Amino acid sequence: MKIKVVHDAEPQQTQQNQSAQQPQQPANPQPRKKLGCLGKTIIGVGVYFLFCGILGAMMGDMMSTPVTVLEENTIYRIDLSGVLVDQAAEENPFDALIAEMYGQSSVTTVGLNDLLSNIALAKDNDKILGIYLRGGSLTAGPASAKALRDALLDFKQSGKFIIAYADSYTQTNYYIASVADKIYLNAVGNVAWDGLTAQKQYLTRLLEKIGIEMQILKVGTFKSAVEPYFRTSMSAEDRKQTEQYLNGIWSEMKTAVSQNRQLTVAQLDAYADECMSLQPQHKYVDYGFVDTLVYVQDMDSMLRIYAGTKDYKIQSNNKMTNVERVENKAADKVAVLYAEGQIYDSGKEGIVDTEVIKTIKKIHKNDDIKAVVLRVNSPGGSADASEQIWHAVKTLQAKGLPVVVSMGDYAASGGYYISCCADYIYAEPTTLTGSIGIFGTVPNLSKLREKIGLDIDGVSTNKHSALTVNAVNKGMNPQEMALMQNMVERGYDLFTKRCADGRSMSQDDIKKIGEGRVWLGKDALKIGLVDELGNINTAIAKAAELAELGQYAIVDYPEKTDPFEELLKMFDTTTPEERLIMHVREFASKPRIMALTPEVTIQ
Repeated sequence: MKIKVVHDAEPQQTQQNQSAQQPQQPANPQPRKKLGCLGKTIIGVGVYFLFCGILGAMMGDMMSTPVTVLEENTIYRIDLSGVLVDQAAEENPFDALIAEMYGQSSVTTVGLNDLLSNIALAKDNDKILGIYLRGGSLTAGPASAKALRDALLDFKQSGKFIIAYADSYTQTNYYIASVADKIYLNAVGNVAWDGLTAQKQYLTRLLEKIGIEMQILKVGTFKSAVEPYFRTSMSAEDRKQTEQYLNGIWSEMKTAVSQNRQLTVAQLDAYADECMSLQPQHKYVDYGFVDTLVYVQDMDSMLRIYAGTKDYKIQSNNKMTNVERVENKAADKVAVLYAEGQIYDSGKEGIVDTEVIKTIKKIHKNDDIKAVVLRVNSPGGSADASEQIWHAVKTLQAKGLPVVVSMGDYAASGGYYISCCADYIYAEPTTLTGSIGIFGTVPNLSKLREKIGLDIDGVSTNKHSALTVNAVNKGMNPQEMALMQNMVERGYDLFTKRCADGRSMSQDDIKKIGEGRVWLGKDALKIGLVDELGNINTAIAKAAELAELGQYAIVDYPEKTDPFEELLKMFDTTTPEERLIMHVREFASKPRIMALTPEVTIQ
């Protein structure tokens, strides 16, 4: 958990001097009829509604989603590129335009939920001949990559083909593509199979040089997120837990690839030690990583062979998502509530407690919903926000709705906080969870102020009126540190109590496996933090079982965002400087306790 305190200083207003020539007036100006306020208002309103009408018509044309009709001899192409998220937002047709306006490159997000749904559809649809995995650079956490890979393995049970091609394979892409019947590689490409690493930047000496001291408040010997602020290397505890979960993830990857590529785990380790990403291309064939070296234009003939016809069709993931499904008209519903990202008590990104609570209220009011799956993919965040979400989840249970948690890449610290009260918890073997601990950091800028010659003075009515301000400007004295530490410890006590109550364990037992330690899902199962290993589909089935449902439909929450609302953000006249000031003021309004765990991606 993390406390950040920023003093609330009034910013200086800056103005730009604008010199503009006044237009020359006619020698004998004629009197003009002036519009009254009402007339101006009517014209203004008319122009506004005219603009909205035109824009609405444009948006209607641009955003209408045509239904994809599958043809015979179709191959489903999955592009392993972009950022893999649990639930992708509604595709915004203006994203590329906006990115171009600001000289930025748009980032493609791929919804794991869409991929899993499309793969299941492709498995059972007779018009789909097979899957073509087109390699790129996919950013994905270990559990998400495994979920996608497992879905592809399930697809192969249909007897249909999977082939893969890439100009170069990242380690993530190769791990996923290893399920393919044949793996093709560009004749001058490479395969990244070098092993995993987890490194941190330690800022202690840098902060010392510029005169900033981080005042650390924490509970948990394994709570390592603050170590970069007061250490110059990994602690023994952090090294221990990092080695454990990193080796666990690497073991899963080696075992999976070994089973599909007829390579032993020992061979895969030995090849990784050779740094495969820098080896000549023939070794990828010789060692069995790929089957054939080809150029991309050769893939057309390869696809013809697998399709058994030259008249095959390719459907991308986006097109597959738009294939009409048979509507499930079951009255009973299982709600899947996605909670992805860092946990905040304000803002628009990540898991914002107020937004989650609004969504939970919608679920609560819908009497057709009989069970809830909370899909958690979060490294943690605000303790206050985590408590609020925890309470909202409890209200669903109070209504009699079973709540089952499905953990993604992360359900750690604050992510575990919002999960712990569930009736049943699933994790993937490579999920990072636990991290039951809290921390706070308060920067002391007194030495920096001395260096730059910045003096601060003021008056207060009471002894600790200026505590949060002085903590930053002057540093905390022992009494103030004790007050802050007590707040952090109370937060930890509440955190462990929530976990103990949710898992039917004693608080002492929770504290023994807490201490901020990060656990892999398979290890969390052994110590009672989760109930079973499984994916989101397993969790949905369990929720239906607990609710004693026969036929049921699945509904996703929150609803996907309206691209029209996103477009209106373009007309926000707030300057970046003003937005920064707003963030600083909001941040300084109250101390924050954060619960975070390190992020790991397979690259």
